[in-house]
Amino acid sequence: MRVLSDLKVSAVVKLLICFFVFVTGRTVYAVPLNRPNILYILADDMGIGDVSSLNPKSAWKTPNIDRLAAEGRVFTDAHSASGVCTPSRYTLLTGRYSWRGSLKSSVLHGYDRPLIEPGRTTVASFLKSQGYVTSMVGKWHLGLDWMRTGLKLEEVDFSKPFGGGPLAQGFDRFFGISASLDMPPYVYLDNNRATTIPQSTVTNSPKPRMWRAGPVGSDFHFEEVHPRFIEKSIGFLKERAAAKDDKPFFLYLALASPHTPIIPTAAFKGRTKTNPYGDFVVQVDTSIGEILGALDRLGLSRTTLVIFTADNGCSPAANLEELKKVGHDPSAGFRGHKADLFEGGHRVPFLVRWPGQVPAGTRCSSTVGQLDLFATCAEILGVRLSDSDAVDSVSLLSLLRGGRKSLEGRELLVHHSNNGSFAVRQGKWKLLMVPDSGGWSFPQPGKGVVDGLPRYQLYDIEKDPAETTNLMSTHPEVVARLGKALRTVIERGRSSPGAPQAYDTKTAWPQTAWESEFTD
Repeated sequence: MRVLSDLKVSAVVKLLICFFVFVTGRTVYAVPLNRPNILYILADDMGIGDVSSLNPKSAWKTPNIDRLAAEGRVFTDAHSASGVCTPSRYTLLTGRYSWRGSLKSSVLHGYDRPLIEPGRTTVASFLKSQGYVTSMVGKWHLGLDWMRTGLKLEEVDFSKPFGGGPLAQGFDRFFGISASLDMPPYVYLDNNRATTIPQSTVTNSPKPRMWRAGPVGSDFHFEEVHPRFIEKSIGFLKERAAAKDDKPFFLYLALASPHTPIIPTAAFKGRTKTNPYGDFVVQVDTSIGEILGALDRLGLSRTTLVIFTADNGCSPAANLEELKKVGHDPSAGFRGHKADLFEGGHRVPFLVRWPGQVPAGTRCSSTVGQLDLFATCAEILGVRLSDSDAVDSVSLLSLLRGGRKSLEGRELLVHHSNNGSFAVRQGKWKLLMVPDSGGWSFPQPGKGVVDGLPRYQLYDIEKDPAETTNLMSTHPEVVARLGKALRTVIERGRSSPGAPQAYDTKTAWPQTAWESEFTD
């Protein structure tokens, strides 16, 4: 009798839900599993102003990324860890600033050795330990242990497996490329092997295609790389939907676009009537739509946490002057672009959808970073991290769910530029530890234009988001406070709550003058 009674109650509940949906037209989601699928999509060199829902003046529309905004939550003050690719990707996966390790500036290339230290926990290895099926598709850009045939980095035996790649960092499978699409070697990588042995080479290509000379595999065609990544990602989703094993998945889709070479396929050339970069962005958006559509068809949307973001701001290779003529600003009014300490270098689109957990159509203005993925996953799963893991990561879960305005545990956020310069953000204040951009925009480091400029730059980001007025001289107390706070974060070996970690005194301070200026 009790069983019959329970069945009747269940039937009544289902009828009430159906009635609610019919009358209101709204979708009712069951509470997701406590182990959601996680799909993390990282665009390459894409500005916050390239997403139409984040830039009312955009010269093109991105309806599929905008769908995530409508169905999820937009973080309007979100940041990559650096103005360039490799350090952002290291920090994203480890929850640890890359400058704490061996990479103090610039990026790796396709033949470079692994950057992630042996034994370091990544978000992939963590999720794998929690029963997740982990997969990566796309641009690695964190170094590989190629089998060498000589002393030079590019002397590689492509017939042999490589180490130190995604499989060594917690991913069950990998399909992608070693670095940026404009960096050789131009071969697809399947798990820990190249799919072909290069028998030919390509020469340097001029703008806007822009790739470096190097060996190329017979199955590798530049224009096909982006579509191939989307195809492989959807294939993985189909596999997981068919598996019926109740195992959640983590798919890290690291796009190589709209980074150079800027090569939209024929179907998208001329689509925006702006320039090839605009067309390429729209192709990326269309691909996001294909992935969201696959989640819908496969019945995975309800149980999947989707994050869309970019590794840094738009590159000047997009031809910023040409875009300006058609009224488009990839940085949406923020100063600078890729490589910089200015906001345009690292303030990026960050949109999150998680039905039943993340309130739809909402925005959050709290300052957050991509490095927070690791701690967020840990809180979702109810796992306490060790003191040596994700030392700079703080959970966003409360903010994802529409909770408190500030991020508990985050004292400050550190920004880093292509030449290894630092900036620090705390509340409304942002302090740049250099007189220049730290990157590629004016005033460039090492150029005569910085002569006579104030040593540091202090901006009130709330009142002056375009960073036009240096307040260093009027607020010296803020400069001193932020400089000391930055030094403390570096010396403690972490910026999140927890026990201090090892501090590399030989390489952590690029600006040695700080040692005497910012002391207690």
